[in-house]
Amino acid sequence: MFEFFLIPQQEPDAFEASVAQELLNLEATSTELKGALRDLYITAAKEVDCGSSKAILLYVPFKLLKSYHKIQPKLVRELEKKFGGRTVIILAQRTILGKSYMRNKKTTGPIPRSRTLTKVQEAILDDLVYPTEIVGKRTRCKVDGTKVMKVLLESKDQANVEGRISTYASVYTKLTNKAVTFDFQ
Repeated sequence: MFEFFLIPQQEPDAFEASVAQELLNLEATSTELKGALRDLYITAAKEVDCGSSKAILLYVPFKLLKSYHKIQPKLVRELEKKFGGRTVIILAQRTILGKSYMRNKKTTGPIPRSRTLTKVQEAILDDLVYPTEIVGKRTRCKVDGTKVMKVLLESKDQANVEGRISTYASVYTKLTNKAVTFDFQ
């Protein structure tokens, strides 16, 4: 049975319920995904408007991300069929700890590096383009003070990813408020 684990006292909305129902249907009908989806769950689902198209973001617990990566190409392909061609993106639910984060008496020291704003935003970028590897990153500072990050992706996946690049850039901008462009090396 496919489950939701949200913040206590928060009920899933209609869109999240429809995504959970489709995942449950995939678990019941798909022979190749049946065993893999049994122990997996999502924490939230969100629909993002990307200008001309829409994307579906599935948030999964960080501990289950590697399990999702094993079945991600098949799962994304099946969900995109079910949702009429909207791009499906799987992201890990991560926590950002601010500079004012206070530790308790048992654990002392600085905040973990994996929980800083910069590391979480880099991890979101990695999750966003997952089957494709990021080869390089450049930050371009324009004369007017704006910054644009240029991300170079592996060229062997260009045929599979080329139609999604604008969606990836739009979703990343909505999540992090940073401008990004994608290119292939």
